Amino acid sequence: EANTMWLLLLAMVRSVFTYVPYIRLALRQTRCGYCSQSKRNIPINPHIVNADYAVRGSIVDAADVLQAKLNELVAEDVDQFGFKSVMKLNIGNPQALGQRPITFARQLLAACSFPDLWSKDVIPTDVIERAKQILRSCDGGSMGSYSNSHGVMAIREHVAEFIERRDGYPADLGSIFMLGGASEGIRMILNLIGCGDGKDRSGVMIPVPQYPLYSASLAELNLPTIPYYLEESSCWSVNSDILQSTVERAKATCRPTVLVVINPGNPTGQCLSEKNMIEIVEFCAKEQLILMADEVYQDNVYAPELKFHSFKKVARDMNLTHEDFQLVSFHSASKGFAGECGQRGGYMELIGFSDHFLQQLLKVASIRLCPPVGGQVVMDAIVKPPHQGGESYELYMKERSEILQSLEEKAQLVSEKLNQIDGIQCNPVQGAMYAFPKITIPDRAIRSAQVCSFMRNNTVVLDGILALLY
Repeated sequence: EANTMWLLLLAMVRSVFTYVPYIRLALRQTRCGYCSQSKRNIPINPHIVNADYAVRGSIVDAADVLQAKLNELVAEDVDQFGFKSVMKLNIGNPQALGQRPITFARQLLAACSFPDLWSKDVIPTDVIERAKQILRSCDGGSMGSYSNSHGVMAIREHVAEFIERRDGYPADLGSIFMLGGASEGIRMILNLIGCGDGKDRSGVMIPVPQYPLYSASLAELNLPTIPYYLEESSCWSVNSDILQSTVERAKATCRPTVLVVINPGNPTGQCLSEKNMIEIVEFCAKEQLILMADEVYQDNVYAPELKFHSFKKVARDMNLTHEDFQLVSFHSASKGFAGECGQRGGYMELIGFSDHFLQQLLKVASIRLCPPVGGQVVMDAIVKPPHQGGESYELYMKERSEILQSLEEKAQLVSEKLNQIDGIQCNPVQGAMYAFPKITIPDRAIRSAQVCSFMRNNTVVLDGILALLY
């Protein structure tokens, strides 16, 4: 069975290369790139050229080409491929894979977008009341107008209420920024803290394995990347000794400024224990590092012995003052049970920062004018669901529980099936939407890779099998 799996993998790789002539990638890894289609050479920021965002790279381009080719064929000719469609698993995109949207969120979006629906007896009364509340905070009573750069006031108030319910500690409205997805806020913070030259340049500690947004953003902003390795043997926990040795080495080349922690983990699927989180907070306070807590999967926890703890709650329980510790935490409409990736909604909360820092961050937010108001509305539906007894409550709870139950079952299934394959080991998927297996490659597969030129620096290239196309 294991040999069959490896043969299938090689066959899949070869099938992709069959259609190499259809794939044209205009990528240049040079010190300064140029646009080859222009009549004149236009200099391009070399940091953009050198940035690599793996989840939307050459393999995804190849998938698009294959899908386009399939779409051109008549039904009887599709059989030559051995498959009729391409399923993209390169990024967490639940609704692209069939997850249905939460009715309450879509009805609220519809009610805010087109108030004429209120009189058509198609929108529940509790949704209409929420829409009225939101639109009263919108200039001109329309979600088509720019919002405040912080975001719509009513929605920010609901976010603050959500945070207090979750953590037991109040949130400051001035420290809450609505976002066009959590990714936007992450880039805003990295852009703001990026300063200095040489050994005084701001360095950012990111986990390995990591979500490629961080490495790509740091490359684009020309900020030093400080990788620290998660401990696979303890289900991808964060080892404080590794953090300490990593930061000490980094001080020789840059000024470590930020520690990024993704919890629950992407792509590793772990959920950190409260004890581990306390160690992380203590490390940040001792080293005077800003903690950037990517908590977009906080609703996706599957291990029965674990629960999600926010870093804000952990820090507040430790009685740390604003002088001791600085935290930026992120949440999103794209993950959890909503899966509204295309709506681009999210927020960030800042703890322990000076008024000057917040003013400069507001300036950065003002340059983009405002986050998408539709995304803010969807985020509102997530942080303030229908109340018990309301017209939308029962359907909302049914849809929410069904989605989370389905994700939990799939998480268990994926790790179980991977562990049944010889040569593959996978930790339990405790949370988020991903498994990160360890693959021990058989000698036969390595020899085949050598024959097919899938070797780079004596390493079998599994995540970059299209490298020959560059």
